[in-house]
Amino acid sequence: MDVKTDENVGENLNPENLGSEEGMLRSNSRLKSIGSLSGKNMLVKGTGSFSSKDMFFRADQIDLKSLDVQLEKHLSRVWSRNIEANRPKEEWEIDLAKLDLRYLVARGTYGTVYRATYDSQDVAVKLLDWGEDGMSTTAETAALRASFQQEVAVWHKLDHPNVTKFVGASMGTSNLKVPSESLTSLPSRACCVVVEYLPGTLKKFLYSNRKRKLALKVVIQLALDLSRGLSYLHSQNIVHRDVKAENMLLDAHRNLKIADFGVARVEAQNPQDMTGETGTLGYMAPEVLDGKPYNRKCDVYSFGVCLWEIYCCDLPYPDLSFAEVSSAVVRQNLRPDIPRCCPSSVANIMKKCWDANPEKRPNMNELVSLLEAIDTSKGGGMIPEGQGGGCFCFAPARGP
Repeated sequence: MDVKTDENVGENLNPENLGSEEGMLRSNSRLKSIGSLSGKNMLVKGTGSFSSKDMFFRADQIDLKSLDVQLEKHLSRVWSRNIEANRPKEEWEIDLAKLDLRYLVARGTYGTVYRATYDSQDVAVKLLDWGEDGMSTTAETAALRASFQQEVAVWHKLDHPNVTKFVGASMGTSNLKVPSESLTSLPSRACCVVVEYLPGTLKKFLYSNRKRKLALKVVIQLALDLSRGLSYLHSQNIVHRDVKAENMLLDAHRNLKIADFGVARVEAQNPQDMTGETGTLGYMAPEVLDGKPYNRKCDVYSFGVCLWEIYCCDLPYPDLSFAEVSSAVVRQNLRPDIPRCCPSSVANIMKKCWDANPEKRPNMNELVSLLEAIDTSKGGGMIPEGQGGGCFCFAPARGP
C-alpha cells in the first residue's frame, strides 16, 4: 500500500481549531486514523478506496502527550480571555487603545521595554512574560499575575519627584499591537507596565564622565536625589532590592529618578520571609549574598556602592569575577577602594552604608540629613587619574 501525508491532520489538531464543539468532534473522529511514521502523522491508503473510519492503528502510536500540551495551552488562552473580559477594571488599568508602541528599547530577563506614547504622553512600556508556551503551569502563572496585581496597586499610589512616575498597567495584552520587528507573536499571558519616559540612565552619565569626573556639588546632588527617593520608598515599606546606577534614570535637567521595580516588594513583617539572592552582584549586601534574612538595610548597602560609583565615575571591582566578589564581600569584608582625595564627609557615609552588620547601617532618612549637611560651596571632587594634588583653586573645572 502507498503512504500519503494528510496535510489537513495538523490543521485539524491545531488548538486554535479546538475551540468549538464541532471542532472537538471533528478532531476526535480523526484520532482513529492517525499513526506515527518517521515522526510525522500519516494516513495509510490502500489500492482500493478506504475512508479513515475503516482504518485502525495501535493506541501507543498516537502522541497523546503532545495533544494534551496543545489542548492545555488552548484552554489556558480561552480561560485567560474569559477572565479578562468578565472581571471589573482596576483604577490603575490603562486603555490599550490609547497605547502606541513605537520601537524596541531593550530586552531583559523578565520582559521587553518599548518606547511608546500613551494618550499623547511620552512613555516607556515594559512587557512582562512569566512562562508562556508551557514553561509555567496555569497555577504558577496565576500566582505571578496575582502578585503583579498587588504590587501594581502599591506603585499606583506612589508620588515622589525622585521616583519614576507610574502611568498605569494592563493585566491582559490581547489588544496590544507590538512592532513586527521585535516579536513574532504576543504572549497571551503577558502583562504590561507603563511609566514616564526618561532619556538616559545614571550609568551612561557616569561613563561619559569617567575621565573628567564630577564636581562635588553634582556628586551630592545625584546622591541626594537617590537617597530621597529611597527614603520615600522605605517610608512606604517598599524595599527596592536592586539599587544600582543602571536602574536610575535622569531627566533633561539631570534630576535622578528611581526606576525598574521588577524585583521590588513590600517589606515583610518577618525578616525570615525575605531571603534569597536578589539584586546585582557588586551592589548586593553581604547578608543577601549569604542567603540570610534581610530588610530595607540591603538598599542602604547598595546606596553606599552607588555613592562610590557617582564619586569615582567608575565600576567597583573591575578586575574580579562575580564569584570572587561574592566570596570576598561576605568572608573578607571586601569593599571598593575609596580614593584619598575623597572628602571625609563623603567617605564616612560610604563606610557607614557598607557596615557588615545591617543594624549599624543608617536609615535612608538619616543619610539624607548627612548629605544635606555637606558643604559643596568650595567645589572639589575626585581628582582625575594622572592629575597631581595641590591647590584646588587652580585645578580645571570638573564635570558638567
